[in-house]
Amino acid sequence: MSARRDLTAVSADGTSLHVEVYGPQGAPAVVLAHGWTCSTAFWADQIRDLAADHRVIAYDQRGHGRTPASGACSTDTLADDLEAVLTATLARGEKAVIAGHSMGGMTILASATGDAFREHAAAVLLCSTGASGLVAESTVLPLRAGRLRTWLTGHVLGSRAPLGPVTPVAKRILKYATMGAGSAPHMVDACAGIVHACPRKVRHAWSRVLSLLDLDHRVRELSVPTALIVGTGDRLTPPVHAHRIAAALPHCLGVTELPGLGHMTPVEAPGLVTGRIRELVSTYSQLKEGA
Repeated sequence: MSARRDLTAVSADGTSLHVEVYGPQGAPAVVLAHGWTCSTAFWADQIRDLAADHRVIAYDQRGHGRTPASGACSTDTLADDLEAVLTATLARGEKAVIAGHSMGGMTILASATGDAFREHAAAVLLCSTGASGLVAESTVLPLRAGRLRTWLTGHVLGSRAPLGPVTPVAKRILKYATMGAGSAPHMVDACAGIVHACPRKVRHAWSRVLSLLDLDHRVRELSVPTALIVGTGDRLTPPVHAHRIAAALPHCLGVTELPGLGHMTPVEAPGLVTGRIRELVSTYSQLKEGA
């Protein structure tokens, strides 16, 4: 992996965001936004590959990784944080492909009307994400859809209980909930280490935001070319979400369904996700506006 350059972006409310930049200066830019309970480490495969010939920008969402927690947790703060990262890392008029996984995808949706987003976004990749109805559509609990499943799912995903150490049982539970049945042990190990490192209070605070998520109006305002990826075995954001978003997008490039894969698509199918990012860069990205 190429040398990492760390910097701090300051969000609208003063929160300091940990940002990592990889790859050669002047190369086409890619910005990566991770999901709930994750960190920049989640994008390790994409960073390793893309940094050879792209400038890769990854940041820790507030409360995750090396970004301190904040009392303010909302879709507005997610948008403000991405805006701050774009402003801190990209030159005026510089375009980037922006990829988001899960809550990172929701961050992109929340940012759709932001000034910095509109200035800098060349194209978008949404991986394993949704815009609304997350708890009601989740199939983590093998029950018939309805009020009981929604109520129970909300309590499970919003639990205040600590996850504890990464044990074999913990890894089996995580794999069932977030990954496809065929996921390799090293993939499960990587995801478990990242998710279990997320502080309990942070996990709970953001679960409340996700349980009430409603960004359907923002989907219609995401005007840049947008591609979607989802695993057919995704229990947290099943394919219905990707297709619902696709139907409302002004410029949709299509939904890629990955048979048997779960929610952690950048880890479960690293080459495919990285390849899609590369395609978007080569098709849509420009270093400078009008270049």
